[in-house]
Amino acid sequence: MWYSPIFQRLRQLLQPRRRLAIFEACLIGLVSALGAVLLKSGVGLLGAWRVQTSLLLPAWLVLPAIGLAFGFLAGWLVERVAPETSGSGIPQVKAVLARIPIALDLRVALVKLVGGILALGSGLALGREGPTVQLSAALAAQLSRWFPTSPDHRRQLIAAGAGAGLAAAFNTPIAGVLFVVEELLQDFSEFTLGTAILASFIGAVVSRVLGGRSLDLNLALTASKTDFFVQDIPFYLVLGVVAGLMGALFNRGIIASLSVYRRSLRFGLPARVALAGVVSGVIVALLPLAFRDNTGLREILITGEASWSMAAIAFISQFILTLVAYGSGVPGGLFAPALTLGAALGYLVGMGEQTLLLPFGIASGLPITYALAGMGAFFTAVARVPMTGIVIVFEMTTDFNLVLPLMIGSVTSYLVAEKLAPGSLYDKLLAWNGITIEKAAPAGGIMTNLTAKDVMQQQVETLDTEMPLDEVIQAFARSHHRGFPVVEESKLVGIVTQSDLLNIRDRNLANDTPLGKIMSTTPVTVTPIHTLSNVLYLLDRYQISRLPVVDGRKLIGIITRGDIIRAEADHLNGENATPKLRPEPSYIVYQTRSPSTGRGRLLVPVANPETAGVLLLMAAAIARDRHYEIDCVQVMLIPRHNSPSETQVRTAKSRRLLRQAEVLAKKWKIPLHTQIRVTHDVAQAILETINEQHIDLILMGWKGNTSTPGRIFGNVVDTIIRQATCEVVLVKLGETPHYPLSPEGAPPSPILSPQFNNWLVPVAGGPNSPLAIKLLPALITLGNDPKIRLTQVFKPSELKPDMSVLEQAIRHLMRRRKLSSTIVALPVQANSVAEGVINLVKTEGYDVVVLGASREGLLQQAIQGNIPEAIASGVESTVILVRGAIQK
Repeated sequence: MWYSPIFQRLRQLLQPRRRLAIFEACLIGLVSALGAVLLKSGVGLLGAWRVQTSLLLPAWLVLPAIGLAFGFLAGWLVERVAPETSGSGIPQVKAVLARIPIALDLRVALVKLVGGILALGSGLALGREGPTVQLSAALAAQLSRWFPTSPDHRRQLIAAGAGAGLAAAFNTPIAGVLFVVEELLQDFSEFTLGTAILASFIGAVVSRVLGGRSLDLNLALTASKTDFFVQDIPFYLVLGVVAGLMGALFNRGIIASLSVYRRSLRFGLPARVALAGVVSGVIVALLPLAFRDNTGLREILITGEASWSMAAIAFISQFILTLVAYGSGVPGGLFAPALTLGAALGYLVGMGEQTLLLPFGIASGLPITYALAGMGAFFTAVARVPMTGIVIVFEMTTDFNLVLPLMIGSVTSYLVAEKLAPGSLYDKLLAWNGITIEKAAPAGGIMTNLTAKDVMQQQVETLDTEMPLDEVIQAFARSHHRGFPVVEESKLVGIVTQSDLLNIRDRNLANDTPLGKIMSTTPVTVTPIHTLSNVLYLLDRYQISRLPVVDGRKLIGIITRGDIIRAEADHLNGENATPKLRPEPSYIVYQTRSPSTGRGRLLVPVANPETAGVLLLMAAAIARDRHYEIDCVQVMLIPRHNSPSETQVRTAKSRRLLRQAEVLAKKWKIPLHTQIRVTHDVAQAILETINEQHIDLILMGWKGNTSTPGRIFGNVVDTIIRQATCEVVLVKLGETPHYPLSPEGAPPSPILSPQFNNWLVPVAGGPNSPLAIKLLPALITLGNDPKIRLTQVFKPSELKPDMSVLEQAIRHLMRRRKLSSTIVALPVQANSVAEGVINLVKTEGYDVVVLGASREGLLQQAIQGNIPEAIASGVESTVILVRGAIQK
């Protein structure tokens, strides 16, 4: 029967999940409307009191005073209770919908409501529409917690709440739905549209029943006063172009205003908002009386009562006042200012057309029509939502004469603004706050959307051109790799594969033949920007399993078929779909520079004065040996809700510590640079220092254990080991007397004490085992008559240990530096590396254990297991872990 599809649709609609969704959407629409009306009423009452008071008392005194007092209260409330409510609120909602972990709950809703009333009622030139969106979305988020549901369902309910808030603020339900699907969620699914439509409809209806009007405007004044002629089309194009230009300028001004407040006015949010209130009050007091009420000003512009001079002053003053207010971080939106600016701009264009055409007797459009069309055009240029911009003005006026003017002006302004400053303002505001929302991958898939840099392994096992042939063979024997890149000073100079070794077996080469004579000097490589499809093509074309990734000649990573397969699997599992919150960069509050005379740079993070002296002595020994400069950094941690560039910190104690380090460096005649960084994340600040100062080696202390679950050395050290591109030397100081820094400096001699005389160096072979040995000539200068034991741990089941690795280590050490120290190489049998080393230290009393970060023995297990942690916590001696440089 013809009616069966209807009954089928009704049955689907009345399914339990859909019934719950309908109930939730209706409830969200209701609470969103109530929140919008409360915000509107509160702002209206406080604003009316402000205007009335300015008429009874001197405006030049009253308006700045009200802006100061209520602005300070609003800023204090936001900063202390809910920092997430700063600004418009729409960027925060967009971030939450993109799964960024930003709070959105009842606390946020209440602070946005009260803070918005205080700030907007005090006269700051911002709108309540953006705050209404965040307020409504926060209420929807809270309801989704009270009625638990899936994450995707919760996102759709939050989006429905945002749409309902916009619909309630403007009484424009269709525009609310369009804003959700065009800007916030970008989802046209049936469920999203259904909940958004229902919530927006309920929100608009309830708001209208409770007395809400569109922007508080008396739109009856514009009824039957609009018109449209064919000859107006060029002027609407001009309006679109000018609106696009000024909209792009406005967006850049918003970002610039935020930057000025943060970088130049380095005090708290309450003081910034109070300052904006004072400045706004002073400016408004100097303007005509109509400018004290933003609603009245908009009404004058769209009813044709303004002169061209008033429209020009309105545009300039509102432009400046909006930048002053928004940059402070006040809880206020940009919708209403954009509409006011658009109305003034359109009014000016309309009056310009009349001036040009009336002398020739040609009919022209009324300035009212241009003012209303300008509202949509400028709104579109700012928010980059052309459909919403067109519909929002049309719904407010229900005037069909405006449809074509709105379409021409809005589409033109969108194209111009997008050409000049591409991208959504809300995305730029999020990026300015360190939040990047990754766009969904296009239909081409990850093979065309991901690059080699996205999936490559940054930690690469390499061989040196001077490595003798016998060590190369041992490297292959101990590795599952079939090839190694060959580097010289971090530059890729060749590659050696198992095939190369097979090809030279009949040439009877000596065991000490350097690798540079047998490697392939023209390896196939890719750049970081090669797509995965290009990488896969090269792997198939040359029938190889891995490709070095180079930037110029610098080796920055390696990519294998397995990396590509893992990327595909992550994509299918959705593991790469969640955007990431980018921490705010650290901020340098103090630094000193010395003449740059070294060949490289060594970084020493200092925190504890009790251990800083020993670490600096070790750093000085390495720096003298390698002709390096020393960078000494002190990191100060602050709470996440404070900005590093704005937070006031006390640096006196830190500067004293750094000055004492400078005294030591001066005695050693080593260039030393110092800096103090303020940060949310210590590891991030150290990594930023490494990248900015081009650090070659970092030497840092470690307490010897960690209580952090899932971590080996702790959050900071684990991050440095995994991500630092330079060499890493990690030092756990033993149970020996510490040498704290003092104003007089360290002991006059770099020789510490007998506690650094007996050195134990476990070796495990592989291409990276010489790293610790290379460091030994510098470190052993810290002791008197040092003795070195090289050892390798074998299992008891191995009756005849292979001593070739130890012999090669001795030759390597003697070849690198002629030492007068006693050097012995003896194996030890134990069930595990950690057990063997700990027993040796306890029975023979070694002062220092140096763990070379070779692939098999230590580094791999430092990342995946616990050998260094077990050794460090199991002995009282000093333990030094050395990890070679990796390429970024």
